[in-house]
Amino acid sequence: MSGLKKRYKQNIYGIMGTLIFHIVLFGSFLLAEINIKKETIEEPIIIDFSQIEEIPETEVIEETQEQENSPSDLNPQDFASRSNRAVNEARKDPFFDAEYLREIENAQKLVSDVNEQLSKEIPDIEDFDMPEETTEGMDPDSIKNTIYSGDSNIHYFLENRYHTRLPIPVYLAQGGGTITITIRVDKNGRVKKAEIKSNQSNDPLLQAYALQAAKKTYFNRDQNAPDLQTGTITYTFVPQ
Repeated sequence: MSGLKKRYKQNIYGIMGTLIFHIVLFGSFLLAEINIKKETIEEPIIIDFSQIEEIPETEVIEETQEQENSPSDLNPQDFASRSNRAVNEARKDPFFDAEYLREIENAQKLVSDVNEQLSKEIPDIEDFDMPEETTEGMDPDSIKNTIYSGDSNIHYFLENRYHTRLPIPVYLAQGGGTITITIRVDKNGRVKKAEIKSNQSNDPLLQAYALQAAKKTYFNRDQNAPDLQTGTITYTFVPQ
C-alpha cells in the first residue's frame, strides 16, 4: 500500500498533465467544428441595381429604325444598291471562288432587268387609237357586216342593224386567233355591254383588244329595236 502511494506521488504530475492536454485538445476540436458550421451558413444574395445603366433613348430609336429597314421594306433601288455592295465585298474575300461570283453577278443582273421592266410605264389599252371604218353617207343596203382589213378581219351580226363606226383592232399577234364577243346594243346604237363568248387564241392580249374594239363600236339608231338588242362581233387576228 505504501508502495502504491509512493508511485502515485511520483506520477501524479504526469497524469495531471496528460488530462490537461486531452482537455485542451478536445476543446480545440470543438471550437474548430463550431467555426466550420458558421462558415457553411449561406449568406443572403444582395443584387445592387444601382450599377445598371439605362439605355439611351437615341439607341432605342436607332435599333427600331434598323428593324424597320428590313430587306422586305426596301425599294428595288435600295435592294440593288445593297446587292452591288455585297458583290464588291465578295470580290475582296478570297473565300469566294469565280463560279460563286458569277452566280452573284447573274442574280444582280436579273434584279436590274426586273427593276428596268417595272420602271417602264405600261400604257392603258384604252389609250390605244384604232382605225375605224365609218358608213356615213353610204346606202344602208350596201353596207356589209364583214370587213377585211389585213391585220384583223371582222364579222358581226345584229339583226336589221348596221354599223356606223367600226373600230378595227390592229395588233401584231404572233399566233393569231379568233375571238367572238357578245354585245348588247341600245336603241341609239351604243354598245352597252360586251363580254367574251368564245376565245380561240393563245395570246392573252387579243381578247383585251377585241373587247375594247367592241365597246367602241356604234350601230344605226332604231327606235323599234329592243331596249338592249343582243348580237355578236367576231374578230379574226391574222398572225404576223
